[in-house]
Amino acid sequence: MLNRLSRLLAAACAALLPLLPLDAAAGSNAIVIGQAVDLSGPDGSLGRDYVAGIKTCFDMINAAGGINGRRISFIARDDRGQPELSARAATELIERDQVDYLMGGIGDQAARAVLSAPAFRRSGHILFAPLAAADYRADERVLFWRPSYKQEIRHIFEHFSKLGIAHAGIVLQDSPSNLEAYDSLTAEMRERHVRLAGSARIGAEGTDAARIAQEARRLAAARPGFVLVIADTIGTALFLKEYRKYDGQTFVAGTSLINLSTLRELAGARAVEWTVFSQVVPNPGAGASPLQIEHLNMMKKYRDEAVSSLTLEGFAAAKALAGAIRQARRGGNALQDFLAQSGRIDLGGLSVAASDRGNRLSGYVDIALFRKGSGLVF
Repeated sequence: MLNRLSRLLAAACAALLPLLPLDAAAGSNAIVIGQAVDLSGPDGSLGRDYVAGIKTCFDMINAAGGINGRRISFIARDDRGQPELSARAATELIERDQVDYLMGGIGDQAARAVLSAPAFRRSGHILFAPLAAADYRADERVLFWRPSYKQEIRHIFEHFSKLGIAHAGIVLQDSPSNLEAYDSLTAEMRERHVRLAGSARIGAEGTDAARIAQEARRLAAARPGFVLVIADTIGTALFLKEYRKYDGQTFVAGTSLINLSTLRELAGARAVEWTVFSQVVPNPGAGASPLQIEHLNMMKKYRDEAVSSLTLEGFAAAKALAGAIRQARRGGNALQDFLAQSGRIDLGGLSVAASDRGNRLSGYVDIALFRKGSGLVF
C-alpha cells in the first residue's frame, strides 16, 4: 500500500510542478507572495490541494487585471513536511525572492519553525494562513484563516452530545503537535464530562501494521461511544482500516486536516462509512453560496483536478489576502493594516474579520459525514 501511495504522491507532485511559480516574469511591479508547504512529504496531499486552491484564486485575479493594477507572482516551495526545510524555504523566499507576503504551510511544527527563523524575525512579515491548529500568543506574527483545533473539537463534541453519546475513545499518533492537541482534547472532555472509554497509540509514521492492528483490536474491545482520532491522513486511514475489522458501526471522528479523498482511497469505501470530520469551509462540491460557485467554476477553468475542502480553503485564504491588499493604505503592509483597522471581508457568503477572534479570521466549522451507501454528506 505504501509503495502505491508513494507512486501516487510522486505522480501528483510531478503534475503540480508546472504550476510553480505563478507568473514568475510578472515584473518589478508584481505583488510577490511566497509559501513553504509540504508537497511531497507526509502531508503532501493536503499541501497540493491547498496550493491548487490558492493558485486558482490568484489565476482568477490576474486574469481580471490583478490587484489595483498589479499582478500576483506566487512562489510555492516544497518543504517535504520537514520543519527545518520550512524555515530554510521561508528564509529563501524572504531574502532571495523578496516576497511581499508569506503564506504558511502545514502543521504547527512547520509554523513554529518559520516563526523562529532569524530571517522571519528580522522581517516585518506576518505568516498568513498556515494549516496549523494550536493556540499562539497574541504577540506572535501569525494570522490564521481557519479556526483553532479547540474550536473544531468543541464542534465535534457538540455533534455527539446531541446524539446522547458521552463516552469516547482516543487514537493518538505520536508527535509533539499531536500531544499538544491531545492535551486540548482531554481538557475539553473533562469540561464536558465525557468519559474516556479507551485509547490507542500509533507510531509517528503510522506504518507499523502489527501495532496498529493490536491497538485497534484493544480499543474496539473497550466499546467506545465514538472514537476521535488525532493523526495525519495516512495514520488515520491505516488505523481505520484495521479498526473496522472489529467494529463496523461506531462513529469515528477527526478534524479538517485529514484529506478525505486520500482517506477513502487508502482505507476503502466500507471503512470510512460512519466517519465524521469537522470542516472549516462549506461543502466544496455544492453551489450554495457565491464563494462555492466561484471556486467550482475557477477550479474547472484553471485546474484539471477534483475540488476538495482544502482547495476551497486555499481559494478562500488567497481571496482574503487579496481583499486585505486591496484595502491597504498606499505603501502599507496589508495584513498589519487589516488587523489595525479591524477589517472585515465578505468572500461571497462567508465573511472573515480581524477583530472577532484575535489571530484567527474565520470561526466557521461544519461537519462532514461519510454515510453508509451515500458518500460524503455535509
